[in-house]
Amino acid sequence: MASNSPAETAEVLDLTLEGAGVVAPPGGKRVLVPGALTGELISFRRQRRRRNFDEGVLLEVLRPSAQRAVPACEYFSRCGGCSLQHLEPAAQLEMKQATLLDSLQRIGRIVPERILPPISASVWGYRRRARLAVRHVAKKGRVLVGFREREQPRVVDMLSCETMHPAVSRLLPALSALIGALSIRARLPQIEVTVADNATALVLRVLDPPAASDMALLREFALAHALRIYLQPGGPDSVAPLDPLQPEEDLCYAIPGYGLSLRFGPADFIQVHAEVNLRMIDQAIALLAPAVTDRVLDLYCGIGNFTLPLAKCAAEVTGIEGARPALERARQNAAAAGLGNTRFIEADLGGAGVEGAWTRQSFDLVLLDPPRTGAAELLPALAGVSARRIVYVSCHPGTLARDAGLLVSAHGYRLEAAGAMDMFPQTSHVESMALFVKN
Repeated sequence: MASNSPAETAEVLDLTLEGAGVVAPPGGKRVLVPGALTGELISFRRQRRRRNFDEGVLLEVLRPSAQRAVPACEYFSRCGGCSLQHLEPAAQLEMKQATLLDSLQRIGRIVPERILPPISASVWGYRRRARLAVRHVAKKGRVLVGFREREQPRVVDMLSCETMHPAVSRLLPALSALIGALSIRARLPQIEVTVADNATALVLRVLDPPAASDMALLREFALAHALRIYLQPGGPDSVAPLDPLQPEEDLCYAIPGYGLSLRFGPADFIQVHAEVNLRMIDQAIALLAPAVTDRVLDLYCGIGNFTLPLAKCAAEVTGIEGARPALERARQNAAAAGLGNTRFIEADLGGAGVEGAWTRQSFDLVLLDPPRTGAAELLPALAGVSARRIVYVSCHPGTLARDAGLLVSAHGYRLEAAGAMDMFPQTSHVESMALFVKN
């Protein structure tokens, strides 16, 4: 710790994705100062000493950047949910695009032939999915519901969130009061929230069974706020509605451009930003440019977010997914849409699934949307299907860059285009899309 260090003045040389300005005073180690922006002259104090750098606290901005923005959220300085609210949204997008291109060149040693304009949409009130921490704090006499503090296990005492959908943001005080009234308030550590087109759903992680009085309060709360409440006593497979005998229609979201409505469960994965998701689907299909005779492979297909729109444009689409519940949803969604040109295969694409029967078939086009770890172990099998085009949707620029290098250097593809997508405005997350074309 260096909390008694003297104040220093320096110009900010760079900005990290986590929202910290980088300064390098003469004769000293570089310092990361959260809240400072590139080009600003700041006063700061070193707070923690590290081996390769120090961490500082911003005292004053002596010469502000033209790209500085006033954070919309009063909790921004403490909350770990966002890191870039002090930077203008256009500059955030520019930074994420630069991060992608730098990763491709530095890690994959490759430059795209064409840079795609970044995909963006609303920068506030966009989060339709969120995982909220819950903590009963006896000293405060209340339950805290929100995101965790930056680099701390504590829960931020927040009454609203500017990035969450308003249907969820305005519920935070009421959720705090509700959980505070439960007998299991100290045994309810997490709430998963989802805003679907037809309902808002809450999944309460309960470490102990709710008492009868708790169940009554939860039912009353659900009715008063027009919510669906689910309980999760164990893993994701244990999620069940508050009243299991009460029939409910599935949660759903629309993909209007393709005349589709996808149904999903409260534990299923969907993209956080609804508007960006629709633009992402449009761009992926435009880049693949499917013909009505094409056979398409959709790897990590989930509930069919890409599979079903692609099936509207191609002869046949095969979706492969390792999570059985998501795969069943994809089948149901395809059947409900009357898409008989789809088929779905359950396979662990990070394990034995890379040697499945699909690897011995040929496909004209491939859509690949892997987890953060990327798809390095999958690439040899993927190259074997001889697709003329591959669209790779990524949630981590580093693993995309690594895999892009392999596709180009070892598997006979060229990187025709790449660009960022702002699925999580105000945060450090960088989503992206890349198009690979067979040589």
